[in-house]
Amino acid sequence: MKKYKMKITVFLCGALGMVLELVAARILSPYVGSSNLIWTTIIGIMLTSMSIGYWLGGKIVDKKPDMNLLSLFILSGAFFTSLIPILETLLVKPLSELSNQLVFVAIVTSVLVFGIPSFILAMVSPFAVKLEDKKHDEIGKTSGKISSLSTIGSIVGTFVAGFLLIPNLGVRFLILIITIILFILSFMMFDKKNIKYCICMIVCLISLFGLNYYGKIIFEKNNPDIVKDVDSEYSRIWIKELSVGDINYKTMQVDTGIESYINQETNEMGATYLYYYNLFDYYNKDAKSTLMIGGAAYTYPTYYLNKYQEKTIDVVEIDEKMTELAETEFGLDVENPRLKIYTQDGRSFLNNTENKYDTILIDAFKGLNAPFELTTYEALQKVKNALNDNGIVITNIISSLEGKEEDFIKYEYSTYKAVFPEVKLFRVRNVEDTEKQNLILMAFKNGENIDQEKYSEYKNLLDMEITNFLSDREIVTDHYAPIGD
Repeated sequence: MKKYKMKITVFLCGALGMVLELVAARILSPYVGSSNLIWTTIIGIMLTSMSIGYWLGGKIVDKKPDMNLLSLFILSGAFFTSLIPILETLLVKPLSELSNQLVFVAIVTSVLVFGIPSFILAMVSPFAVKLEDKKHDEIGKTSGKISSLSTIGSIVGTFVAGFLLIPNLGVRFLILIITIILFILSFMMFDKKNIKYCICMIVCLISLFGLNYYGKIIFEKNNPDIVKDVDSEYSRIWIKELSVGDINYKTMQVDTGIESYINQETNEMGATYLYYYNLFDYYNKDAKSTLMIGGAAYTYPTYYLNKYQEKTIDVVEIDEKMTELAETEFGLDVENPRLKIYTQDGRSFLNNTENKYDTILIDAFKGLNAPFELTTYEALQKVKNALNDNGIVITNIISSLEGKEEDFIKYEYSTYKAVFPEVKLFRVRNVEDTEKQNLILMAFKNGENIDQEKYSEYKNLLDMEITNFLSDREIVTDHYAPIGD
């Protein structure tokens, strides 16, 4: 074991460095989102921290090539890792509330919360090269072996954490595991252990457990509205209970955005824009079958099944954990014979399905980010192919009509017009055109098949149509998508 302890340490520290990167994205996502900009920021900060760690670790070990010093560095990595749950509440949350500049918040918090442990873990490699280099004429061989072990560890850490640990254990428990592993490595690397050292390490271990537990306590104290904090393969999901006036809501939050919410007393949908999906019933009186891409808490499918007793609905939701939460927290009846659930990516489903539908509903936002692969000309061609002759597609879009946030709706309006012969646009609320808001884009495969008898039922929604909207933007394609996450 003594012969291989340095190799084991290098491998595990490489693995834990990548696990921390994935943990960083999950911890930060409810506060700053998980867009490409945020991922770029996190990766950039972590790589910068590691680069400094490699450089400074090399300088330190040249002056003092001491195994015990390396042990202390690893122990300090365990300490800073155990601070992550505390800093989430005391730093990340308040900073995100003070500033709406999400990239700035991501940079500062990535540096202060995750940069330090990443920096420390990176110091292990140059220490290992120096301490393992028994023959100075084999420095290249030693350096290559250490780099290879660290990289293999990073690969293993990425796959094991991403596919197994995060969705099954959650990031909070994973932080505790990282802390314990680093503590064990520190203990293993220390030479000439005595009683005094062992007592000190027992105190350190108790302190590390205490810091992790304290992080859990202050998170719960500062977030009493969060009743479940769940990690899935794809997202960190918060189930919240909120009161607005006299109404109590249960919500599902992914990243910074509320995906779904219901009135807890009546189980009615809270999101107004969802009622616009009912317009299919007015514009295509023969509609019987519906496909919804993006289930989240399944509030609309549940409503649909209750309202339209003779109609069926298929739902495509990539995240199986969301479906489970929809069943346990939001009253979804997965056994309803008129409901079929596909646990699959929405674009992949459209690419391969041979099903035909009268209505397709797209509501696939993750937080405030739209998956670009569902916004393109090619994707809409697949949507059109999946519609019956009088089929309609209705899409929820979060954008402003004018101003700095207008790009999304204008690009999408141009793209829908390029695919479908008739396109309509509705606003959900009477707000300023420059305000970011829910907008409903509706397109017809072969025109309208109106049920005039239902005009009065849907008049309030129909009156919100925007009849003079124009767009000069290019169409969005799979190769040119300046919108989305």
